[in-house]
Amino acid sequence: MRKVLFFLFFLPFISSAQQVDIIIKHAKLIDGTGNSWVYADIAVKDGKIAVIGHLGNYSANKIIDAAGLIAAPGFIDVHTHIEGDEKKNPWASNFIYDGVTTVVTGNCGSSNVDIKKYFLMLDSVKTAINIATLIGHNDVRKAAMGSANRDPSTTEMQKMESIVEQAMKDGAVGFSTGLIYIPGTYSKTEEVVRLAKIAAKYNGVYASHIRNEGDSVTQAIEEALHIGRENKMPVEISHFKLSGQNNWGRSKETLPMIIKAREEGLDVTIDQYPYTASSTNLGTLLPDWVLADGQDSINARLNDPKQLKVVVDYMIERLKKRKLKHFSYPVVAYFRADTTLNGKSIEEVNLIKEKKHTAREEALTVCEMIKQGGAGMVFHGMSDDDVKAIMKYPYNMFASDAGIRLFGVGSPHPRGYGTNARVLSKYVRDEKVISLEEAIRRMTSLPAQKFQLKDRGLIREGYAADIVLFDEKEVKDQSTYEKPHQYSTGFKYVVVNGQLCVEDGKQNETRSGKVLYGPGKM
Repeated sequence: MRKVLFFLFFLPFISSAQQVDIIIKHAKLIDGTGNSWVYADIAVKDGKIAVIGHLGNYSANKIIDAAGLIAAPGFIDVHTHIEGDEKKNPWASNFIYDGVTTVVTGNCGSSNVDIKKYFLMLDSVKTAINIATLIGHNDVRKAAMGSANRDPSTTEMQKMESIVEQAMKDGAVGFSTGLIYIPGTYSKTEEVVRLAKIAAKYNGVYASHIRNEGDSVTQAIEEALHIGRENKMPVEISHFKLSGQNNWGRSKETLPMIIKAREEGLDVTIDQYPYTASSTNLGTLLPDWVLADGQDSINARLNDPKQLKVVVDYMIERLKKRKLKHFSYPVVAYFRADTTLNGKSIEEVNLIKEKKHTAREEALTVCEMIKQGGAGMVFHGMSDDDVKAIMKYPYNMFASDAGIRLFGVGSPHPRGYGTNARVLSKYVRDEKVISLEEAIRRMTSLPAQKFQLKDRGLIREGYAADIVLFDEKEVKDQSTYEKPHQYSTGFKYVVVNGQLCVEDGKQNETRSGKVLYGPGKM
């Protein structure tokens, strides 16, 4: 009798334990470790992965039949630039439709400076994706000394160190630099070492858009490695590539540098977007000194015939190094002063303006556009062979280097819509450069480990329920350079923190993303 009563007493608790929020049944599970797939069911409860196995005795409010679909951890994009976009499009559809559930922003030295205030804003906006951030060197430097082309004073250096320290305490995951951009390009290595040291004190990552990705790329890589060694901190080299036709094939030089540094004990990894074109601002075509001290100073220099000639000669010399006769490789993504030029190359813009069809006239056209506020650009100039060689490196992650897209606005780089789908379709399924399991490891557990996102990146009991379900035969990037505003296809379901935000291939109104804090906040 006692045994019967004991059983009846605990029966409600047993039944309760078997009720969950979502059950994903019959999935081909790739868990993010790099291990081969297995068939399994997944139970989600209270935002977490509750149980993995064959769950015949479980019931749920929502049951998804995932037969024929891959179940993987939500993808983590470690290199994004979403600042300013969060309020405009909190649904972040370009990321969600590409399987991305978490992004790391604040890259290339560009971030919010007050991280606590930024996180409070994100909490109020409620985005569809999880967000972590780095603290960016360029904006820290601007806060202390504007865009001055000089070394910081003692007081300015102390102010920068204080900003970085507070950012790490507030939850930044590390410190980023954009040493090709103003004003970061004006800094010496020792300045970066000192600021990165603050982030290292809080177990942060040093993530760098290195000083040069073309002719001087090896020296730039060595600088990043040096900063990591000096501070005994993890290093992430952003959008690892070789720019310029004259540098094609040099991945044979650059990858061994990373391999050697890891063999020597430095925790260095890289990330990559799977395209042969980059995207940045038009000002990168000009010498750094031209862009100091704000728009009025820039215009004054470009209005001076002697300085203008120096600038144009510099641009022509760089064009010759690329073995090109015209500025056909930079294409306008967004030119606020005249949006009719979006999607046109500088060569085409020059012809539209009915100027002489010469490189010198094209360089002058660039200078005129800079005087009008500059433009966002897509630069064609990388080799697919290098892209593939870099992709094969096991400590390389995939990243879009993009913001939250406003559908239909401008002619942005397609990587903002299709990075992960392109890897899965072109480089995994079609060209078999890497395996599906390996690609997913690079999109999930490797970035989670690198940026210390403790309960993300794996399909594992107790982990946050960030899950993507996709058809490996159908997944495809639809975005192109000519028609960039197209969402990736093949992602049937996306779960963020236990809530469905894509169902049967359609995004709903759910915005269940969270702020993810770095170890300093923990």
